[in-house]
Amino acid sequence: MQTPDVLARVAELLREAPVDQDGALWRLGPADRQLDANVVRLAPLAGIAGHVERDLDVLLFVIEGAGHLETDAGDLDLVPGTITWLPRGSRRALSAGRAGLVHLTVHRRRPALAVRGTAAEQEGGEAACLLHRVCTECGRLAGERDARYCGRCGTPLPEAA
Repeated sequence: MQTPDVLARVAELLREAPVDQDGALWRLGPADRQLDANVVRLAPLAGIAGHVERDLDVLLFVIEGAGHLETDAGDLDLVPGTITWLPRGSRRALSAGRAGLVHLTVHRRRPALAVRGTAAEQEGGEAACLLHRVCTECGRLAGERDARYCGRCGTPLPEAA
């Protein structure tokens, strides 16, 4: 059984992380957790391409910097202290301002990916390789074929071969 504990102090995370480090600065770690949470830094003027998270509601809290969130419902300016709810099924694109953007995302934990036989494998063929759509930081598979950044932690995805 897990016990309540301080997992991180954001001021220390930001102070200790190299200034040019982008992507996930911190991730929730306990293996038997029900939530996922990440502190993510986007470099100045960097962004996470438009995508749809089909399965999970996401809560986004802006810690430092500023940015812009594009949604189908309209565009939102993000400043420190802003809490934004991104309902599942909604389209969103996130961009950092001139000073960059540090934010916390929280959502229900996604079940582990399971390897199953595909129709192609059952017919004797091979399934398409999707490794270029798997985030090297958090292991999330991007649902969009043209995704360039992880929708969970903001890390650039590997280039397709």
